[in-house]
Amino acid sequence: PSRSAVVLSALMLLTQKVTSVSLDVHEGTITLQPGRGVLQRALPLCSYLLFFPALLGGPLCSFRRFRAQIEFPLASHRLLGTAGWRCLCALALQALRMALQGRLATVWGCTGLGCVSSVWAQALLFKLAYYSQWMLDEALLEAAGLGPEEGQGDLSGSDLWALESTNRVSVFARTWNKSTSRWLRRLIFERCPAWPLLATFAFSAWWHGLQAGQLFGFLCWAIMVEADYRIHPFLRARVASRGAEILYYGATWLFTQLIISYVLVAVETESFSELHRLWASCSSILPVSYSLALLLLLARRAKQS
Repeated sequence: PSRSAVVLSALMLLTQKVTSVSLDVHEGTITLQPGRGVLQRALPLCSYLLFFPALLGGPLCSFRRFRAQIEFPLASHRLLGTAGWRCLCALALQALRMALQGRLATVWGCTGLGCVSSVWAQALLFKLAYYSQWMLDEALLEAAGLGPEEGQGDLSGSDLWALESTNRVSVFARTWNKSTSRWLRRLIFERCPAWPLLATFAFSAWWHGLQAGQLFGFLCWAIMVEADYRIHPFLRARVASRGAEILYYGATWLFTQLIISYVLVAVETESFSELHRLWASCSSILPVSYSLALLLLLARRAKQS
């Protein structure tokens, strides 16, 4: 199973690279240099597609960035220092995850309102695992001499703070797995003539494997992002005091964390019975409430127009 997961991950990242280069060629941002021989043109492209550190976990690096760093490499001591720092951060995140795993095991269980804390605990462990893995992936790229551009990787200190402090589901969606989010925006969202948000999340579910949990989780995420776009302007217009603003931010931050926890657990769920148990639990109250609020706001907008 672990070997199959590595192969699947490599194929997913290879798909990202192929489509990214295709879009670059289509948009004219890179040229294939027709004056050179076939081998001379093919070698840089094959090197980019098969560069194994980037196939082990990402993040996605553009062909232009890859070629520029190969032709003009950065100082090795700078790259190794950054890679070492990222490894320390990954180790700290993994240690935190191991420390919390035993403590949070006491809140696991799906009975009544206790299901909400159980889903939150499971999602927290999933997030820490993702964060540490992304740190290691970027450390590997740094050590190989191909560090990401400033703000272009999958996770930095500012990204980690944004993910855990934001009160917007849409901001979390843009910041989570950032290079993949930009790739999906470029490939699907900006090119889809109708329902681009739903199409983007549906494509992401298909790209990840189209299992029941992934399909349900990504489609639920799409609805939550759309609701987020509608609910926040409606609430912000009614915030008239500092106390109300603090209450607004605190409540929406809590709602965002619980919704994201619900989505992450759904995406990681592998069996249909576990997914049904999640849907039937009290944790579904908040996503259902957001969905109803979205319908009411859409109906209100249609009535006003």
